[in-house]
Amino acid sequence: MIRILCIAILLCSGKILPGQDLTSADPKQRAKAAREAVKEGPGALEKLKPLLTDADANVRFETVKAIAEIGGKNSIDPLIQAAGDNDSSVQVRATEGLVNFYLPGYLQSSVQRVGTILKSKFIEKDEQIIPVYVIVREDVIAVLGRLARGGASMESRADAARAVGILRGKAAIPDLLEALRAKDDTVMYESLIALQKMRDPAIAPKITFLLRDPNEKIQIAALETVGLLMSKEANPELQKAYDRARNEKIRRAALSALAMVPQPENRVYFERASHDKDDGIRAAAFEGYARLKNPGDLPALEAAFDGERKATARLALAFAMVSLGKTEISQLSPAQYLIDTLNSKQRHQIAQAYLIELARVPVMRAALNDAALRGTKDEKIGISRILAVSGDKSSIASLDTLTRDPDSEVARESLRALRSVKTRIE
Repeated sequence: MIRILCIAILLCSGKILPGQDLTSADPKQRAKAAREAVKEGPGALEKLKPLLTDADANVRFETVKAIAEIGGKNSIDPLIQAAGDNDSSVQVRATEGLVNFYLPGYLQSSVQRVGTILKSKFIEKDEQIIPVYVIVREDVIAVLGRLARGGASMESRADAARAVGILRGKAAIPDLLEALRAKDDTVMYESLIALQKMRDPAIAPKITFLLRDPNEKIQIAALETVGLLMSKEANPELQKAYDRARNEKIRRAALSALAMVPQPENRVYFERASHDKDDGIRAAAFEGYARLKNPGDLPALEAAFDGERKATARLALAFAMVSLGKTEISQLSPAQYLIDTLNSKQRHQIAQAYLIELARVPVMRAALNDAALRGTKDEKIGISRILAVSGDKSSIASLDTLTRDPDSEVARESLRALRSVKTRIE
């Protein structure tokens, strides 16, 4: 009777939970106990750590899953330990848990359960990345880099490569470059997307061999990566990729990459492509003119804007005209056209990318600082994201005002942007 009473008291106090036996001889009971330990919260972490070396892989999986769900700063060390496990599913869950600590919500949004195996959704290009003010521990990047280079499975390697990109893990660049040698398309693709986020031009010559990859998805990702890194050394290879492109998707990607490298010898490509029947090709050509920054091109671009009917190409023309000096914001101006497009569900990301680049120029940055205070909800959010990347001390006042916006989403986004700007200028 006394024993039963003691157990009842412990249950009521939350010290132990029904059915919980982390030291059971039955691995199913240990796995179940690990799952239930989540209910205890952070206090269960110390009890769970011994199970990270359990002989049963499923017990280790349920343990690292529980630790990831509990989260908090005290979960990082056991998650790093779990990332060194020899079981793929344990490695994947540990990776997702580490990312989730620095990017809350990632665990729920990026992983799906298929039987007993966790698989990341490598369906769409991953645009997630932590803000610049979030500092990641060096040992986290180190363990993720090792996994990307040589995890237990291609799944865990790809998952780790994605994680390195999200966490801005520049120290793991050598690991990502090694991962590009994998005989697996998903690992190679995720490594390329991660390298895009590093923005290190020195990488470009080391990945040009993939511009000829037989897998269209890999080839396009490689073209995008080399273009984003704006490598002059890689320009001849980009020209070759455009000349030998076997379909329109590759041709678009190759010309878009050439447009990122403002070399005079690329003008002939832009001149020819500006009259192409494909609006994506025309858009890439106009982007090229934007970055060549030749004022003499402005009259022809204005005429093309008046006659262009496709939205993608018109956006690129607006970008080009603003780049060449048409920075005023008025009802029918190209700059206002780009800002208006921030309200578009289909094209706001394109307009945002153009404005991030344009806002590097002080006069355009000043115009956006002002436009942020009188825009729609979507414009305020979009401009906050733009200024987070390209704003400077002159943007602080506008962003600070927006942190008190009646719309909570606007206020939240502007607060993140304000923190990013302050981190960059300190």
